[in-house]
Amino acid sequence: MNSGTTKEFKLSKGYRNYVFILLCLLYLFDYMDRMVVTSLFPFIKQDWGLTDAECGMFVSAVYWSIIIFTFPVSIMVDRWSRRKSIGFMAVLWSIATAVCALTKNFTQLFMARSVIGVGEAGYAPGGTAMLSGLYPQEKRSQMMGIWNAFIPIGAALGIAVGGIIAKNFGWQHAFGLVALPGLIIAIMFFFVKDYKTVDLTKTLTTDNTGTTRLKMKAMDIFKEFMATPSLILTYFGFACVTFVTVSLMTWLPTFFHRVQGIPEDKAGVMAAGVMLLALVGSPLGGFLTDLWLKKNAKARPFFATFTTIISAVLLFIAFTFLDGNVRYACILFVGLTIIAFLPAAAAITQDVVHPGLRAISYAFCVIIQNLLGSSTGPIVIGSISDSYGIKTALSVLPVSLVIAAVLFFLASFFYVKDVNKVEKVVLEME
Repeated sequence: MNSGTTKEFKLSKGYRNYVFILLCLLYLFDYMDRMVVTSLFPFIKQDWGLTDAECGMFVSAVYWSIIIFTFPVSIMVDRWSRRKSIGFMAVLWSIATAVCALTKNFTQLFMARSVIGVGEAGYAPGGTAMLSGLYPQEKRSQMMGIWNAFIPIGAALGIAVGGIIAKNFGWQHAFGLVALPGLIIAIMFFFVKDYKTVDLTKTLTTDNTGTTRLKMKAMDIFKEFMATPSLILTYFGFACVTFVTVSLMTWLPTFFHRVQGIPEDKAGVMAAGVMLLALVGSPLGGFLTDLWLKKNAKARPFFATFTTIISAVLLFIAFTFLDGNVRYACILFVGLTIIAFLPAAAAITQDVVHPGLRAISYAFCVIIQNLLGSSTGPIVIGSISDSYGIKTALSVLPVSLVIAAVLFFLASFFYVKDVNKVEKVVLEME
């Protein structure tokens, strides 16, 4: 506590839940706006004569913008205001989504999709930092599990609703209709309560006075991250899993349409069903991780390792040995397991860093996962599909999951030591 003018950051359970619900809804509309375009691919291809790789660029455009803008926006989040930053970003991505309905060619739609990415650049870091302040460390995976479940829910709704609207009213209308709800929630978010910006200071031991606090400089912050191996390994493990999840979200509707002969609108609904299973997988993963954490300090990296391996095996079996409804049932189960790693991995990015660097920590995670995973997956899989077919393209995805599992397992050797060296800070109310 600095003075009598501030008080420790404590909110009632009801108000915490209110802020949490707004955060969840924003994540839902974030991914609706981001992924609605995937079920529109057949319609846009027909109108504009595009290739699969070019369609994949409409997804990648969002992630390229996120890569460029996440770090500077996250500095604003950590050093200015989480709630105001999140509100401004949500307004921007909602308006940009609506503008997509007015585009007339590839370049215009690509540019509008890029602006969506600018708006979404800091939401995951900002939201993650807010959650870390709202709930104690022992509940962090559980709450992040519920929050992150709204990623595939939003993606699933965007894919399903987009296909239905496009078939009945035209693909342009799909963009306009998904943009409005997010704009309303964005405006509401300007008025929530949050904790004060945390001073970037470090406690040092001295010979004479015992301890002293020094302001962290840019090089100190850089060393803070580079000297945390569990964090770096988690970043790259995250990227490998994200390569797979975004590729599945992007190309499963096309796979069901081309390989299994499913109509476009039904193919979108089937793909959405896979994403919706994260409604169970993500919260369950967070709950089991925190439950295991009571008995094993390394539970978070261990849980990410095991669930990622399970997903790799299931995906390999589905695309290599199965067909028809049996294959779909197996892919549905992948939708349950592949998201389960996320609460544990996201919590690691918050557990092992200074409280004043939480948004920046997740920003680095977002940059790496989008640079190596989200932005490359749709194009790489689309390019392989153009040459060898969509089934062959999706069959390479388990390799990325195996690499991720190895990285998470290596992180477990450093995690406990990295947690124990984190600066202890009392959060104060704005």
